[in-house]
Amino acid sequence: MRHIKILIIITLLGSVSSCKKYLDIVPDNIATLENAFSMRSQAEKFLFTCYSYLPKNGSYDANPGFNAGDEVWYMFPARGTGSTTYWDIARGNQNAANPLGGYWGNMWIGIRDCNIFLKNIEKVKDLDETERKRWIAEVKFLKAYYHYLLLKMYGPIPLVKENLDITSGTEALKVYREPIDDCVDYIVQLLDEAAAEENMLTVIQNDIAELGRVTRPIILGVKAKLLVMAASPLYNGNVDYSGFRDNLNRQLFNQTSDNKKWERAVNACKEAIDLSQSSGFRLHHFNPTIAIYELVPATQVQLDIRTAVTEKWNSEIIWGNTLSMTALTQSYSMPLLAAGPRGSSGAKGVISPTLKMAELFYSKNGIPIKEDKTWNYTDRFSLRTIPTNAVDNADNVYNKYYIKSNYQTAKLNFDREPRYYADLGFDGGFWYGNGVGANSNYKSSAMLNISAKSGETAARSGLSEYSITGLMIKKLVHFTSNTGTDGNFNMVQYPWPEIRLADLYLLYAEALNEWKGPDAEAYRWINLVRNRAGIPDVEVSWSNANWVNQVGKHLKKEGFREIVQQERMIELAFEGQRYWDLKRWKLAPEVLNDNVRGWDIDYKVPSEYYREKILFEQTFGLRDYFWPIPTQEIIKNRNLVQNPGWL
Repeated sequence: MRHIKILIIITLLGSVSSCKKYLDIVPDNIATLENAFSMRSQAEKFLFTCYSYLPKNGSYDANPGFNAGDEVWYMFPARGTGSTTYWDIARGNQNAANPLGGYWGNMWIGIRDCNIFLKNIEKVKDLDETERKRWIAEVKFLKAYYHYLLLKMYGPIPLVKENLDITSGTEALKVYREPIDDCVDYIVQLLDEAAAEENMLTVIQNDIAELGRVTRPIILGVKAKLLVMAASPLYNGNVDYSGFRDNLNRQLFNQTSDNKKWERAVNACKEAIDLSQSSGFRLHHFNPTIAIYELVPATQVQLDIRTAVTEKWNSEIIWGNTLSMTALTQSYSMPLLAAGPRGSSGAKGVISPTLKMAELFYSKNGIPIKEDKTWNYTDRFSLRTIPTNAVDNADNVYNKYYIKSNYQTAKLNFDREPRYYADLGFDGGFWYGNGVGANSNYKSSAMLNISAKSGETAARSGLSEYSITGLMIKKLVHFTSNTGTDGNFNMVQYPWPEIRLADLYLLYAEALNEWKGPDAEAYRWINLVRNRAGIPDVEVSWSNANWVNQVGKHLKKEGFREIVQQERMIELAFEGQRYWDLKRWKLAPEVLNDNVRGWDIDYKVPSEYYREKILFEQTFGLRDYFWPIPTQEIIKNRNLVQNPGWL
């Protein structure tokens, strides 16, 4: 029997995987290519192997965008939280000799398997041509996507268009990294080929068997995200990398910013949005399918926001990764809400949003709290209490739906936009869910609230299982997930949302602004997201002289750029997007060279608990934009130049 004669590129992966080791990941231990592609059933297993390399972003400790930035923090040392590899990067511990995490190994194996599939799928005799073409399109997408992930993490990369034959000489293995623009063009070529295949589905027909499989809206969505990234300052005319050349003296980063790249991104975003909307995708609004308590408007809006992420296969999820369901992410986000035993698999509340993130969200007027004349930013850490009846003024009426009456908490928690209350848990705040709701008369006694000061239900318990900042993530917990009477967590799982329609809307608004400046079309797409979030249109918020100091900020490209950027960081908070956005915007040194802050959680008295506490002095340098290639790979192949700043 003929053994596989395809060789993994040594310089990329460090060593050649033996046939047996490679074949161990193919179901049923198929021993040869003849068997792997001898019939449809075996080829389908190989197809699923190509899918298996998709990152498990739904597992918080495996998602670099979630942990490597400044959105969340942990107690140190981080006990009981699984792997802390990516958080160690946030703490400045990345290195080239033994890089922490990353895609360098696994993605190249995935690309190799995609190439094997594409080269051999024509051998399958009992495969319908319609299905064969669809499978080819799916694997071309996966091959493109794995290249895209590598490009995002490492910058210029080798392009593995075909696997090298085992007879290839040593010099053929010494591959070069390709210039950024060439990498982008090749990935776009693969995506276009996949999307153009007439047998590629636009909508999944067999929900039970195929949800999570690639569709045309997914392909176009990834293309839009790629081209917006390629047009952004990190990749488009980045003079910081003027000296970054390979051994052929090729410049790996283009040195002149090209506005046509933004036009290309605009067209890609529009194409993705048009197809998604014509395929039935819409911004999600919560519509319960079972009889529950009637919701007051404030709670309805919160659930619109939360379930856009946690309600599986809702109208907004263009790509939900069924290979990455949320498990520990939910139980590690949710605090203990009611007194009772702490089960080994119970709610832990250890994934801790930083105070920086709490300050990021808008005021109820839809503008940053630093820029809202009606919101006292300098007084944000002082204390406030809602009177029991909460009828003395309009502000109390607004806040009573979010904060427990007669409970002293920080002013930071008052008069904020609905996404603040949908996304964050905080001491004194209501948590809709855990099996308890509110009726149309809003009986606050029926709502659970978080008590997080020392000695209280959600406070620190022992060496682990507590929020180091005093804040929790509500957004990622399905509202029906709950802690049982035995203390263990009962979870409603959902696939991790890789692409939501709101993401594309905001990318489109950004690209339009960068291409030709702000106009009604750019405002339209950001306003759709803001309207769902329960805040005024951009034109309303930024034209009100009673609210803002910078009246008309949205009318200039630079001002609207800042507005769109903050909108993305709020709307997509805790979804693993902020870290990558800060880098492509070249804002990471400005934002990530800052102190990580939280509340002083070891105190019970409010005046002591609500003191700002510095947890870590975070740093970010030029070298941190792109992760290091393992040093051993550079030693083996001198053509594979290292990223700047990594020795």
